[in-house]
Amino acid sequence: MSQYGFVIPNYNHHLVIEDTLDALVAFNLPIILVDDGSDAQTQQVLDKVANKFELVTLVRRSQNGGKGAAVQTGLSHAFTAGWTHAIQVDADGQHDLNDVEQLISRSKFAPTALVSGQPVYDSSISKGRYYGRFITHFWVYIETLSLQLKDTMCGFRVYPLAAYDRLIKSSTLGNKMDFDIEIMVKLFWQGTPVEFIKTKVHYPENGVSHFNVWEDNVLISKMHTRLFFGMLLRLPRLIANKFK
Repeated sequence: MSQYGFVIPNYNHHLVIEDTLDALVAFNLPIILVDDGSDAQTQQVLDKVANKFELVTLVRRSQNGGKGAAVQTGLSHAFTAGWTHAIQVDADGQHDLNDVEQLISRSKFAPTALVSGQPVYDSSISKGRYYGRFITHFWVYIETLSLQLKDTMCGFRVYPLAAYDRLIKSSTLGNKMDFDIEIMVKLFWQGTPVEFIKTKVHYPENGVSHFNVWEDNVLISKMHTRLFFGMLLRLPRLIANKFK
């Protein structure tokens, strides 16, 4: 039987996490909340919400490792706990949780697929963030020789954990802001179907962004270089798949 649950990476997001959990517990699914080495104030808030909500399991990392490291910690705990699917939700309140039901429904219809949100932005997104995403879209199209991956940066998605487990046994993944992109491309290479639902994304005025413009853009550029050469190694298979 399928077992779904939520995985929420958290680094110093204490302002809206209780509201996020309030909305998620309505689905009556287990929640793994990963504290990625947050500060003392956030740790107190996370202790409070973990005690408040019976469905929440708080997993603590002793040091901050980055978003990708936190998500991988949560996915590993979920797989060990016997879950079949993990729903990744960011902790900063940007995702429209009204679309959770649609996300789960699509996943149950296609249980072997990675199902991801395809963002529909409002005016809260900065121009730099909005247009910067198209650079990644361009490189992903090259790395996959496909237009199937409509958005690789949205952290609102359902992972089929059996496919994830196969992937991490044969490949390493980025630990920071490169994670969301890299895991989707590599799951696609592995043969995992990828589907999308459109979902609204809003960046709260009081939201905290951990994206470092210089450091993370360099990191993502290096990742795209690795993926490009990985694509060249897989070129015959990727071309063959286009004609199936």
